[in-house]
Amino acid sequence: MDLSNVNVEEIVRQVILNMENKGQSVSAAQTASASATAASGAGRQIPKTARVAMLTALEHFDIKEFPIPEVGDDDMLVKVEGCGICGTDAHEFKRDPFGLIPVALGHEGTGEIVKMGKNVKKDSAGKDLHVGDKVVTCMIFKDNPDITMFDLNKQNVGGADVYGLLPDDDIHLNGWFSDYIFIRGGSTVFNVSDLDLYSRILIEPCAVLIHAVERAKSTGILRFNSRVVVQGCGPIGLICIAILRTMGIQNIIAVDGEQKRLDFARQLGASGTVNFKDFKGIEALAGGVKDAFGGYLADFAFQCTGSPAAHSNIYKFIRNGGGLCELGFFINGGDATINPHFDICSKEITTVGSWVYTLRDYATTFDFLKSAKQIGLPIEKLITHTFPLDQINEGHKTNLAMQGLKIAIINQ
Repeated sequence: MDLSNVNVEEIVRQVILNMENKGQSVSAAQTASASATAASGAGRQIPKTARVAMLTALEHFDIKEFPIPEVGDDDMLVKVEGCGICGTDAHEFKRDPFGLIPVALGHEGTGEIVKMGKNVKKDSAGKDLHVGDKVVTCMIFKDNPDITMFDLNKQNVGGADVYGLLPDDDIHLNGWFSDYIFIRGGSTVFNVSDLDLYSRILIEPCAVLIHAVERAKSTGILRFNSRVVVQGCGPIGLICIAILRTMGIQNIIAVDGEQKRLDFARQLGASGTVNFKDFKGIEALAGGVKDAFGGYLADFAFQCTGSPAAHSNIYKFIRNGGGLCELGFFINGGDATINPHFDICSKEITTVGSWVYTLRDYATTFDFLKSAKQIGLPIEKLITHTFPLDQINEGHKTNLAMQGLKIAIINQ
């Protein structure tokens, strides 16, 4: 049925007339319900094709148009509203380390269900799904029983496929940098209709930090009264600070070389900042961190930079018996030089690594985003620049130039 010229008022009038002819009384609520039903139906016209931003060469997307496939019994078609540009997208845009070109990128996306198969009833957390709901995706399951919703830390999503990092196929609508994305059966999907657009775009990077903090908590060192240093105030480090503050940790020192980022770190909950450009040498920098804590080294540290030199330095900020979570290396960034005796053994540092997230972390992230807003943290200000889909190359170049924090592609 072509709904492009549907007269909503006429539909409502006919519904009410039919009910009255059958002797049924018509309440205001029934009238409103009929109007809403007709209106939602009228707004869901689905085109025959969709635009997809396809990375076809290094540092170049082409906007291509592909037919929208038929939706099977276990599938969904989602109209994309927006998608953040991730550091992983930047690596793929610049170097194609995963060998995926040509590829439809975008994995920090969200949108509205416009069509769903008859077998699709609930999301991955058991919440009802309906056409019109706002959703995000997490992963596509493989035949791996270790990856389950209710297994907190048994395995992260490193063994699964993710939309936006799929090899191109005959569907093509595989990434969130597009008008529509085709969600196939076996995918994990969450109904996030109670979150605003910017919060939904930030779910995926926030889940990375929820997972990292859960890993940090497993050491038994990270507590309410811990002195915590966060090194690196890009989006990942800034989100880390916001999560720690939302948890109730108040003594947080941010370390970075860009003053604008350090200033924003204070807005997200940092109690103090250290600009490494103000210090010459690691010993002086460690002294600056110690001074910021009032003469103490950190109980716990989060290393969020992806720089091997920064990893080598982070141990100097941590007290004897302290802890470290390293989460900055999402790809091979090279080797770091440390002294195992001075940096680990003699200080008895407890170290955990963190990489991506589990399904449970995704569900926890929704509550974090709501809590952060409730205590007044301006988490949505992480998104500093937005571009339409046809300006995706400019968006990625702005991201590479570090002209903002989080860059997002927002569909009109």
